[in-house]
Amino acid sequence: MALTGLDIYKLLPKTNCGDCGVPTCLAFAMALAGKKTSLDKCPHVSAQAKEALDGASAPPIHLVTVGTGDNKVEIGNETVLFRHEQTFYHQTGIAVEISDNLSADEIAKRAKHIQGLEFDRVGKKVRINLIAIRDKSGKPDTFANAVKTVSSASALPLVLISSNPAVMESGVKLVADKKPLLYGANAENYAAMAELAKKYNAPLGIVGKTLDELADITPKITAMGVKDLVIDPGTKELPKLLADITQIRRLALKKTFRPLGFPIIVFTPDGVDAMTETIFAATFIAKYSGIVVLKGSELWQMLPLVTIRQNIYTDPQKPIQVESKVYPIGQVTDNSPVLVTTNFSLTYFTVGPEVEGSKVPSYILVVNTEGMSVLTAYAADKFNEKIITKALNEHSVAQKVKHKKVVIPGYIAALSGKLEAESGWQVMVGPREASALPSFLKNVWK
Repeated sequence: MALTGLDIYKLLPKTNCGDCGVPTCLAFAMALAGKKTSLDKCPHVSAQAKEALDGASAPPIHLVTVGTGDNKVEIGNETVLFRHEQTFYHQTGIAVEISDNLSADEIAKRAKHIQGLEFDRVGKKVRINLIAIRDKSGKPDTFANAVKTVSSASALPLVLISSNPAVMESGVKLVADKKPLLYGANAENYAAMAELAKKYNAPLGIVGKTLDELADITPKITAMGVKDLVIDPGTKELPKLLADITQIRRLALKKTFRPLGFPIIVFTPDGVDAMTETIFAATFIAKYSGIVVLKGSELWQMLPLVTIRQNIYTDPQKPIQVESKVYPIGQVTDNSPVLVTTNFSLTYFTVGPEVEGSKVPSYILVVNTEGMSVLTAYAADKFNEKIITKALNEHSVAQKVKHKKVVIPGYIAALSGKLEAESGWQVMVGPREASALPSFLKNVWK
C-alpha cells in the first residue's frame, strides 16, 4: 500500500532546508506522496530512509527507454488519466513493422522509407519513431539478417518481435548497443526471455492472455533483475482492448498497482484495411498506449497519426510558440508591407501561408504574446500598443522598410489609434480572418 504524506514525512530529515526546491519537508513529503516529485531531489535523506521510501517515490508507471542518443524513445512515467489534470509527458512511440521473410532489398527499401517519414507541422518536426522487425521465418539466420539490414538502413530504434529465445538472441546480439525492445515474453518463455533482456541490457515486452496473467508474470521478471518492461494485454478486439488498457492505467495511477505499472504496447490487428488500421492506431495514441505498431506506412496514414499525437501531447498550459522576430515572406523590398501578429504557433502558420499565397512579398512581425492568439492576447493585455511598439523597435523594422505603415489584425482595430500615438507609425487595419489577406494585400495595401 502506498505511503501517505505523513508516513513519508516521518522518514525525512525534517530540516526544512529547501534544498529540494520545496520550502518545508512536510510539503516535500506531500508532493512525493502525490508523485509530483522524486526522492532524489532531497540531498539529505538517509540511506535507511531511502530504502524505505524507494517504493513510495517510484513513479506509478515505470519509465522505459528504447534506443539511444537523439533518436531514443521514452515511454511511461505518466501521472494522470486526463491531460487537463496536469499534462502527458512522453509521447506515444509510433512504429512500423517489417517482416523478416521479405527479401533483403525489400527490407532495406522499407526501412529507408520508414526512416524518411518525417513531417513539418506548426514549425516542429514530427516523425515515426521506431521500426519493428517481426520473426515470421522462425529461423535465427533469417531474422539476424533482417535485423542487420534494417540497422544499416535506418538509425531509428528497433522493436525485435519473436517468442523464440534462440531467434531473438540471433538478432539482439547484433544491435545490443542500440538498446532495442525485445518483444515476445509470455507465460511459457518469460524466464529465457528475461535472461536475454538482462544479458543484453534491453527492455522487455511481455504479452499476456489476461490482465491477471500479466500481473502474475511481471513480478517474476522484475525479481530476476529486469525492471524495464513494456506490457501488452494481448486483446485484439478494439472495445475489449480499450477497456483493458484503461483498467491498467487506472490500477497503476489510482491504486499504485506495481505489477501493471508499466507502459503499454499495442499492435494493430491483422486483416484490416489501411483506414481501419489508422483509426485503431489513433484510438490508442489517444488512450494510453506507449508504443503503437502498425503494418502500413502510407504517408496519408502517418500524417494524421503524428498530428493527433502532437495535439494530445502538447502541454495545454504551454502553447506552441514561434520565435518573436521579423519573418520575410517572398522577395521582400523596402516597400513591402509589414503585418503584425502574435507568436501563437497556429496563428503564425495560418497567416504565413496566406501571405505567401498572395504573391505579395511581405514582412510578418511576430510579437511575443506568451503563445496567446490575437484575441486572447488582446484581452489579457499581452498584445497592446506598448508591446507592439517595443517589438517594432527591438527588431529594427524601420530599417527594413522606407515607409512607416504597419498592418494589424482586424480583431484589434480598436487599438489602431493608441498604436499610432505610441509608435509614430501609420496603422492600417487588416482583415479579421487570415483567408482575406491575399485580397487585402493585392487591393488595399498601397
